[in-house]
Amino acid sequence: MQTEKIIDYIVNWLKDYATNAKVNGFVVGISGGIDSAVTSTLCAKTGLDVLCIEMPIHQAESHVSRAQEHIQQLKTRFDNVRDIRADLTPVFEEFKTEISLEGTQATVDMALANTRARLRMTTLYYYAGLQKLLVAGTGNKVEDFGVGFYTKYGDGGVDLSPIADLLKSEVYKLGDVLKVPDSIMKAAPSDGLFGDARSDEDQIGASYPELEWAMKMADLGHTSSDFEGRKKEVFEIYKRFNSSNKHKMVPIPICEIPKNLK
Repeated sequence: MQTEKIIDYIVNWLKDYATNAKVNGFVVGISGGIDSAVTSTLCAKTGLDVLCIEMPIHQAESHVSRAQEHIQQLKTRFDNVRDIRADLTPVFEEFKTEISLEGTQATVDMALANTRARLRMTTLYYYAGLQKLLVAGTGNKVEDFGVGFYTKYGDGGVDLSPIADLLKSEVYKLGDVLKVPDSIMKAAPSDGLFGDARSDEDQIGASYPELEWAMKMADLGHTSSDFEGRKKEVFEIYKRFNSSNKHKMVPIPICEIPKNLK
């Protein structure tokens, strides 16, 4: 992998897109994870305006501290980087007072987790509109096109996706060259949507290296019957997520009216 050349390619792609769109730069939600750290650094390297927004909602302290460390490091390295903090916890709590919380604990928890992501998306687009910026997505290839591990119209609601063609392992390689803080490089990946420190692996049941392997096997046409033991288990986990989240990864279905009915 030609990491430095890939970095240059993405930076030029970002800069060209923003210039053609006649905007001032980018806004990025900073979570304290590797994907947002790499994305924001790539945006910063364009030389265009970059607004980093931290948006805690009952966030685990480890996530908050990593996000703040990254933002401060980025501001030290790049003059074009600014940041704000939008504490969305009061907004989230007020939202909960106006809705029904009936249902199983699991369905309520998941609905509220997705609501957190959508509140953050709304915040990013508010500032994007206010300051003429593009919302830069932070999803990687495994999340966006493999298991669909993101919130529809939440962190999936973006203007452009600079790292969506990179596997998680490749994002880490970029992070190393881009000097992402060690605390982020070593942290277990987490979506931070449940107010605790549970990892992506805790939720999915497989690690990113395992999911990358399963994604490759699926692309080669393999089925679960081709594997045994843990490999079979991981492959079935991947296929289950890929199938159930397919609605996120394909265009919105449109009911096309027959011409003879118009």
